Formats: sequence, C-alpha cells, structure tokens
Amino acid sequence: MTGIGRGVACAAWLLAASAMGGSVPAGAASDQAAAKDAGAGAKDGPVPVEAFAALPAIDEPRLSPDGTRVAGKMAIDGTQYLMIAPVAGGPDAKPSVVRVGPTVDINWWRWVGDGWLAVGLGSQDMVYGNEIYVTRVIGLSADAKVMKRLDWEKSGIRADDVLWTARDGSPRILLAKQTGITSEMDFWPSVYEYDLSTGRGRRIVNGVANVWDWYADGAGQVRIGYRLDDSSRKATLLYRTNNGETFRTIARADRKNNESFVTPVLFRADGSAIGIDDSDGHDTAYEMSLPDLKLGKTLFATPGYDIASVIPNPAGDDVAGYGVDDHYYHSEWTDPAMHEVQAAMDEAVGNGRHAHILSWSADRTKLLVSVGSASQAGIIYYFDTGSGRMQRLSWANPKLQGRILSPVRTIRYPARDGTMIEAVLTLPRARTAKALPIIILPHGGPFARDDESWDWWTQYLAELGYAVIQPNYRGSSGYGREFAKKGEGQWGLKMQDDLDDALAWTVKEGIADPKRACMVGASYGGYAAMRAAQRGGGLYRCAISYAGVSDLAAMRAYDGQFLYGRTRGDWLKKQAPDFRSVSPRFGAAAFSVPILLVHGKADKRVPVKQSRMMAGALEDAGKPFEYFEQPLADHHFTRSEDRLTFLQRMKAFLDRHNPA
Repeated sequence: MTGIGRGVACAAWLLAASAMGGSVPAGAASDQAAAKDAGAGAKDGPVPVEAFAALPAIDEPRLSPDGTRVAGKMAIDGTQYLMIAPVAGGPDAKPSVVRVGPTVDINWWRWVGDGWLAVGLGSQDMVYGNEIYVTRVIGLSADAKVMKRLDWEKSGIRADDVLWTARDGSPRILLAKQTGITSEMDFWPSVYEYDLSTGRGRRIVNGVANVWDWYADGAGQVRIGYRLDDSSRKATLLYRTNNGETFRTIARADRKNNESFVTPVLFRADGSAIGIDDSDGHDTAYEMSLPDLKLGKTLFATPGYDIASVIPNPAGDDVAGYGVDDHYYHSEWTDPAMHEVQAAMDEAVGNGRHAHILSWSADRTKLLVSVGSASQAGIIYYFDTGSGRMQRLSWANPKLQGRILSPVRTIRYPARDGTMIEAVLTLPRARTAKALPIIILPHGGPFARDDESWDWWTQYLAELGYAVIQPNYRGSSGYGREFAKKGEGQWGLKMQDDLDDALAWTVKEGIADPKRACMVGASYGGYAAMRAAQRGGGLYRCAISYAGVSDLAAMRAYDGQFLYGRTRGDWLKKQAPDFRSVSPRFGAAAFSVPILLVHGKADKRVPVKQSRMMAGALEDAGKPFEYFEQPLADHHFTRSEDRLTFLQRMKAFLDRHNPA
C-alpha cells in the first residue's frame, strides 16, 4: 500500500461546496407555454460561434427519489460543476455547487434516498512512478454540506463501481473496489456495503482472481461475477441466488476461439432474468432461465436495429421499457403508465421534436423531460404528471434557446460493394441544397454511431454554409452482428471506402460540389481524416483531425498498460491485422492535401503523442500541415474554451482550403 493509499488520498482531491446566488433557470409552463418556448428565438440571422461552443446549461440532470431536487453538471463561466438544486423556485431556492480541484473529474452522480448522493471522482495520479487514472467515491448530502470519503486510504486504483443503491430510503450502496494493488487479493475488486451518511462499510464479497465485474439484483444480492483470464483469454461466469450462497461456475468460454455466453442484464423477481443476444442478427431481449442461461421467448426487438438499453422498473426486479436508437434515441415503455405519459408528450411536442424522459422520481410521477430535435438544442422540463403541469428548468443552450437551425435527416446509400450504409445528412438552412461545399464527418469509436440528435459541431459547420454527412460506416454499432463483422480487418480500407462513397452519393444527388470536399473527424474519425489525406487526395481538398490515432501499434501498446490489455489488443488486431500498412504515420509521404491536427494535452483516451508523431512525420516528409495543441483539453470537449478555440481554428483552416 506504500504510495497508493496515502498518495491517492493526498492528491489534489479537495472539495468545497458553496451556495450560488439565484435559482435554477425556471418558469411555470403549460403545454401551450412549452410550445411557445420551443419557438422562442426562431430568428434568421447568423449565429455566433460562441453559441455553438457553449456547454450544456445542465448536463445529465438526475431527479431525487421524492422529485423535489435535481442534481447535474451546471456550466458556469465555461466550466462544469456539480449542482444540486430544489426544483421549486422562490427566494431560498439557491443551488449548491460542488467544486473540485482543477485536475479532478466528476464522472457520475446517483441519488441514494432523498438525502444523499453517491458521486464518482477521477484524477490522474502518480502510482509507483507511473501516471495512472485513479477513481474514488464520496457520499454527498443533498444540501452539499457533508461529504464522506468511502475508504479512500484503503482503496486501490479503481474504486467507483456502484452495483446497487437502496430503494428503501436509506443511504446504502454496494460498491465494488480494489483494496490495493500490491497483492492479488487486494487487486481484484471486493464488494462492500457502505452507508453514505457515515462513510462506514463492510465487505460482503471477497475479491476473486480475474473477476473484475460483479452484478447485483434489485434487492442488493450480489448474483454474478464475470471472470476473464487475460493471459488465456478464457472466461467463466460465477453465479449464486443470494448472498448466503457460495458462487459456482455456470458457463465457460474460450475467447481465443470466439466463444461467448450471454450474461443477464436484469434479474427478475420470479427468479428468471433478461438477456440480450444477437443470434437472430440483432441485439434482442429474451427471457432467460437461471442458472442454465437458456433463452426463452422474445421480449423486445427493433427491426433493423439493436436494442440500445433495458430500463428497469422502480423495484429493479423487472423491465419497464427499452431504449431504442433507430433514427434517434427514444424509449419504448412496457410499463402502461409510462407508455401513456410518453404517448401524450410525443403528441404534444410534435413538429419534428422529440420528448425524452431523462430522469424520474421513485414513483415515476415526476419527470425530467428533454424536448428538442437534431435542429434545436432544446429545453429541459420538470413535469408533474399528477397536476399535468410542466415547469421549464433550463434551455439546453441558453445562447440558442429554442432557435431552430439547419435541417437534419437520415439517408441510406450503397457502398461500392453493395453494402447499404445509413448516414445523417445536415443541410445549411440559409442555402439551396445544390452543389454545396461538403464536410464528411465520420464518428469516433469506431464501434459507435451517429443519429438525429443535437450536435453542436455539425450545426456549426452547417451554419457556415457546408452540407455535412455523417456516415455510419461498416463496423458501426446498432445495426446488428453482420454489419459489425463487415468492419473487421477493414480499418482504413473498406471502412474508408464507405466514407468516400458517401461523398459520391451526395455528388450524384446534386447536393455537393465534388471539387469542394473536406473530411473532418475526432478520435477514430480523426484517424479517418488522416487516411483521407493519405489515400483520398483526389477527392478531398483538405482534412482535419481532432485527437486522431496515427500509429495503431503505439495505440495497442498504450492500451496494453491497462486491465485486459491483451484482450483489447486481440480486438484491435482483428480490426486491423497489418498495423503499419494502415497507420497514417508511416504513410506521411503519400499525404497529398493539407491537414490540420488538433489534440488536447489532457486527453486520457488517445494520448497526445499520437498527433505529435503524425506532425513529426509530416514535417520530415515536407508535407503541408498545421498542428495545434490545447494544453487543458481532454478527449470529450468538456471545456467551452477548448470547444471555441477548436471551432475557430477549424474555420480558419477551412477558409483557406475549402471556403464555404
């Protein structure tokens, strides 16, 4: 424990809470007023770049079980802080804002009863001479006046995996955490029950070698442990029915041979479970018997798409609905009351907008609802279903308010081998959709996808006058097993062809000018932008990479430092069998168009070295490039200042090489 116990606890993890003047932006609103809100600020003039760079006013708001308080990240002077505020207005309705050290991240927060929250923190810390991301949990009172550290000194590197929260009003949680890193017993997470109000806990499951993930049911019984040996790549599933039993092995799989088993995602009160399986082509919800893991009848499926999530009922012992992401993310409720509420809201908002329930009280009669669209940043409402009244908590973007910007729609086009690709197309609101300058904007991941949701980056480009197409190229998530497999071995190859074919489709449709195209992207999208400059110079005038990967072997070595690094390395090798041939760094001599490289020095996902190496290779090859490093930026644009400087540098670069 030398270093990790005292070192982590004594890092710059100081917290302070203060009451800020004013209340959460609010105003009583009927359904008619809500409609008026949606149209507010619908102007025709240009929108300044600062409006697009603004952080969400309230990010990931969570309603307390009694529905009287909301907790979420609040943007103050371009920086996000955790805020807790009463929903009701009035002179005393002042939010409390939790401030942390400048190097500390507030990663998540969860209500535990009405009086407490569990809050997950993270920070880079020196552990035995290596810089490692360390996580911790605090118990925070609802008034933000009391904070309890949960055994920070007796924790290892990872100590923030909350498996369960009590539903009886008590401030109890189950937390899986390392207790150290110097012995195997300490390294593999044990499960503790903690009382947030005292900070005291007791161990209820001892750590087991190679078990990193534990799963609990709605009653707080730890039911399953997922065991993976990173050396042999062999996985097993440990199971029991309650905390009084001993775990036993119920499934085995050799991941080297592509074997797998279905792990329950929700334990039901009748002793069965719900499992998600893609054997029919797409992720589908099935009844599952225990302990044999046999799949029964189909519970829910979405034609052509994977299920995105399972929404539990208030007791956590059955399903209440499913998350679906087809053209946009929405909830399909199996709970009759929630289904009725959702249907009424959908009918009320209309006009291309969507009502998404973000959070709810324990009895699900009080809701936080986001109303907006891909063209409108939207509004967050507090909805009391008992009274039928809605109260506006905040504009998602106070600078834009309800302003409707460029139209967005989903299209499909054939790739050169006949594979159908879905893409999101945004057309500039102030221009005729004919022979436009165009931006190809591939998403990161790459096992991810874009949909018709508000996107500040895309809308800014459209505001400048560009058409923007976001292809969900082969290997993207959400489209089923076979579509995902089509991406294996195709990084920078057929996946790249899909992006070029998106450009070809827009040209064929008369939307884009073939001589005025640029590729822009972040993370894997940044990698794709590098590849476009390297192999698609005849198609593009320029490329812009934010936090892109330039050297896959170096990325594999970086990931190899972390837990399950070998397993992750296997996955990366499957995506790109020949690292060097598809790593842009080693093809710098082939770059034929100018490229802008931007990277945040504080990026923990893709190290800044990736862009530095690319810049160095381009300089050695005598190729045109610009490199801009943001000293405080991370991988996810969590500071408005970083968003703003990036958008400004991007526009300046585009003005020179592909003006709108």
